[in-house]
Amino acid sequence: MSKMRMNGEDFFIELGALLLTVFWTIWLPPRGRIIALIVINLILSFVMYADLIYYRYFQDLITVPVLMQMNQVDSLGESINTLLSWNDIVFFVDWIVIVPFLVYVIWKGRGDLRRANEQAGIKSAPLWRKTVARIIISVAVFMLGSNLVFTNVEEAKRTWAQGIFVGAWWNLSIYNVTGEIGFHGFDIYRYAKQNWFDTSNVSAEQASESKAWIAERGEDRKELESDALFGAYKGSNVLMIQMEAFQNFMIGQSIGGEEITPNMNKLIKESAYFSEFYHQTAQGRTSDADFAANCSMQPVGNGSVFIQFANHDFECMPQTLKQEGYTANVFHAYEGGFWNRNTMYNNMEYDKFYSRKHFTLDEKVGWSLGDKSFFRQSLDVISDQKQPFYSFLITLSSHHPYTLQEDVQTLNVGELDGTIMGDYLQATHYVDAAIGELVERMKAEGLWDNTILLMYGDHDNSIKDMKLFETFLGKSLSEVEQMMIMKQVPLIVHLPRGEHAGEYTNVGGQIDITPTVMHLLGISTADKYMIGMPLITEQPVAGHKVVLRNGYWTDGNVFFMPSADGIPENGKCWNIADNAVGDINGCLSGIEEASTELAMSDQIIENDLIADYKEQDATEARAGSTDEDANTLASAGTK
Repeated sequence: MSKMRMNGEDFFIELGALLLTVFWTIWLPPRGRIIALIVINLILSFVMYADLIYYRYFQDLITVPVLMQMNQVDSLGESINTLLSWNDIVFFVDWIVIVPFLVYVIWKGRGDLRRANEQAGIKSAPLWRKTVARIIISVAVFMLGSNLVFTNVEEAKRTWAQGIFVGAWWNLSIYNVTGEIGFHGFDIYRYAKQNWFDTSNVSAEQASESKAWIAERGEDRKELESDALFGAYKGSNVLMIQMEAFQNFMIGQSIGGEEITPNMNKLIKESAYFSEFYHQTAQGRTSDADFAANCSMQPVGNGSVFIQFANHDFECMPQTLKQEGYTANVFHAYEGGFWNRNTMYNNMEYDKFYSRKHFTLDEKVGWSLGDKSFFRQSLDVISDQKQPFYSFLITLSSHHPYTLQEDVQTLNVGELDGTIMGDYLQATHYVDAAIGELVERMKAEGLWDNTILLMYGDHDNSIKDMKLFETFLGKSLSEVEQMMIMKQVPLIVHLPRGEHAGEYTNVGGQIDITPTVMHLLGISTADKYMIGMPLITEQPVAGHKVVLRNGYWTDGNVFFMPSADGIPENGKCWNIADNAVGDINGCLSGIEEASTELAMSDQIIENDLIADYKEQDATEARAGSTDEDANTLASAGTK
């Protein structure tokens, strides 16, 4: 947010928004007006500071859906402490004066004000005159505020910010137009419109359009069912690991003469390793990765699907595999209510969710149970499961702020010692060691040769100082290289007998994970409401694109970065091979496809359209069955 400098228009928009916030206080008596203005000052200071802290961690702003999950803030603990700065006291310096003054006004101000007026001989004006004056002044303030805000916002919408409120893919773009107060006003309006006023946000025509669009994805996957790898691992167990804040830039790297991820490097040699794989998370972070990977839909732009839409219908991996006779369990050594997992996992139809209460805390590392013990205790359960099984494990030891106890810090990180990057490398090195123990345990338990082991990173590490990345990598990074580093996470798929191993450079994203698993198991997803495509096929899927939640996208050849004003032509179309900005025309068609994917996914999720689609499909199936029965009876009668 420090990069968003205020210009003249910004000043007037913010001033106008402030006037719209306080105009109603003119209706109050003097003492009430003073109290109201002080309270507004305190609230706005707190909101601005909360936005700053949230931005430092998420590079985004607080929205109403985020506030619905604020019960999680207490659980962030030390992570939040690292985001605070002594310079932040500037937000609250005025509190030193106004808070005591507020107390004074509340407890003693009324009597003192009345006595002061009596001593000065001030007579109160007639009530009707005061009422008329307050109405006139408040209307004038309201009109001035409205003019300052909406005149400037409309000018921005007409020129450099065209369409920015329609797509609304990026909160910071809206903030650039509306300012701090205006953004939260728009966010409240947006939330109320979506959740209270528009009981149905889509027409029948729009719902039909969304269904046809996602059905085309199903048809594309159906065409791949003739692929030689479709069903090549039918009946195999599936063990999938979501690795906390695990990014791709560390894979194969060393520091201080020691490999950072030696076990993964070894595993990659006998696995399918996707080096151009991207996380697609937004404000929901870990929960977004979980949702995208298991349900093959784009996360929503604001808040988390796990929080806002946990009761909606989706077609997720655990549900689909259970229909095929699999047992499905999820393991995460943290509070079951965090990210509303208890509710969401029940909706996803897992057989059981093993949360922190199911684990013995015998190895405290970072936030909770260390990943070594987490894997060990999880495997105790998995080994006894009925096969085939689907087990989904979510790690935690490499969670921000990466401060592990000294006895598990075994890397020599050199000049990065004492930095958050050095701590991050220590944490990921520990997780890699835990992965190594897991692999050895799977081999000992007889699971290695009949299980698909899949691992991927959930999101970036929230380290925003790119100089730390450049120090680690030993080179300067261009804008596109910085963005790709922050968005790329590893995807490693070990298949039985180490088949189809090698580096895969075709691009992929988290929404492609479930279709990939289903393809290998020979389970058709042609009729499933999913967006992704399988990544492990005889030949890579031509023209596949990865769409990121903020409107960025890539096909492996170009990487598109939208501009803050939302105008496609003002974005950057990077040629990856040349590491240079190319002709924007090379990205324009992809921009439309990316926008459509995000819009269709949002429309389906927010309006619970999959439930409607399933009902329509069931009705059509019953009608078809009735017609078939009638034809059979007619044929029998003819005979």
